[in-house]
Amino acid sequence: MKHRTPGIGTLLGVGAMAATTLAMAPAAHAVTPETATLSFDCGSFGSGTATLNATQDGTAATITLSTDAVTSPFPVRANSVRSTLTLAKNGTDTATFTGNSNPAIPAGAAVSTGPLNGTVAAGDSLEAKSLTVVVFGITVNCTATSPQNPGPFVF
Repeated sequence: MKHRTPGIGTLLGVGAMAATTLAMAPAAHAVTPETATLSFDCGSFGSGTATLNATQDGTAATITLSTDAVTSPFPVRANSVRSTLTLAKNGTDTATFTGNSNPAIPAGAAVSTGPLNGTVAAGDSLEAKSLTVVVFGITVNCTATSPQNPGPFVF
């Protein structure tokens, strides 16, 4: 019986298949959970739930937010809502995410804002505490009335 060693073509083929498999594997998510919910109290403007979606690219992170705690009495054009989301950071500090990006919001609809941009470090744990939204020069201050569910964002 004659034993053969794999030729260079076979080794290149195996290497290419391995590289293709790695390239097609799903990327690991840098932030968990990706989506969280919580409740906000916005004083005389109302109260309700909010959904936050977080993403990360290196030290840059973004959060988009939609809440029925604040509704717009008038149509709001895209990119005209200025928002600041303040989050508890690692239990002892705060992180601020800001932006003035939003979709067009019809009259009577819930406010959506983001992406709100911020900076994170590996291992940061962030949980929403307050939200400030400025629409038509009117400032709405909201305070979180529940913890994030299923938990803080961990980057």
